Amino acid sequence: MILRRCVTTLMAWALWVAMPVRPDDAASGGCGGTAPPSGQYTLEHGGELRHYQLSVPANHDPTKPARLVLAFHGWGGDESEFLGDRTVVEESSRRGYIVVAPRGLGSGAPDHKNNSWTFRGSASGIIDDHGKRLPICDAAITPDYRYSSCAARRARNSCSWTQCQDDDVAFVRELVAHLEATLCIDTRHVFATGGSNGGMFTWELAANPASAGLFRAIAPIIGLPHRGDLRSPGARRALPVLLITGLSDNVVPPGKWDDASFTTATNDHDRYYYTGATAVVRRWSEAAGCAVAGPENPFDTGQSAAECRAYCPGTAERWPRVLDCRAPMAHDYQLGWAWKLVLDFFDQQ
Repeated sequence: MILRRCVTTLMAWALWVAMPVRPDDAASGGCGGTAPPSGQYTLEHGGELRHYQLSVPANHDPTKPARLVLAFHGWGGDESEFLGDRTVVEESSRRGYIVVAPRGLGSGAPDHKNNSWTFRGSASGIIDDHGKRLPICDAAITPDYRYSSCAARRARNSCSWTQCQDDDVAFVRELVAHLEATLCIDTRHVFATGGSNGGMFTWELAANPASAGLFRAIAPIIGLPHRGDLRSPGARRALPVLLITGLSDNVVPPGKWDDASFTTATNDHDRYYYTGATAVVRRWSEAAGCAVAGPENPFDTGQSAAECRAYCPGTAERWPRVLDCRAPMAHDYQLGWAWKLVLDFFDQQ
């Protein structure tokens, strides 16, 4: 038992040592150079050619550090999910944000189909929760989505549904380093958002000690961790989070307000299990030092499309560090208002 505790302590120490430490100076190494224009780019990582789209503000000054948002698409999507949207491009440019939309890897050779992001349990089909190995879906009902890259290696059952060709967390670390070397980035204001599978991946980036230190805040849209994943923020400080979910979403349902039970997909064919919005918001609010004994309190963001609540205190000038927003929508991003809310939250940080 003592040996096991020592090994666990050493592993935890090693993870903290591996965590990126952000420099005190906010300006990245790319400041003062020639900024690459908006467009499509590639970056080799882990033997795979990874793709990303870059959107630079029209009035970007390559000598002044800009805030950076990484936007991760949903399952089967690509970079155009966000940067093909007019509101995303125009609103980000107006506020001075650089936006980068990477592309996940597919079920066959890279980028053939079903591009995805891998997070805890999604490639194995199993969550290890307090010594219990829990399947992330009801395999008797849910179709077999296993990728060939996972079937013979990591998949423990047919609930596995994302790629195993590359380490997405390591890829994002290298991508951020690459962007900071080639663009003028405010390294203390790097953010992550994403939709559906991409939203789930943002939880991984913020909970994983290897990547959490890169980010100032996250904003997952209709994306929750799988049942049993209630990790706290992986950084030395609590990470602010804005969660946007759909009350009519039967793919990744948030559950009822103040109900900490796990939720289950109830569409025509899938039965995946997710940590409910209340449970994950409570955990991250606790990490932020907020009391969670009672119900969440209503909070007015000025955005009427979604009802927002929080355990953490907040004012019009300083929003809660953890904000739970639910809208009367299905499994949909609704970027016309949601992107503005995301940037409003990031502006607060």
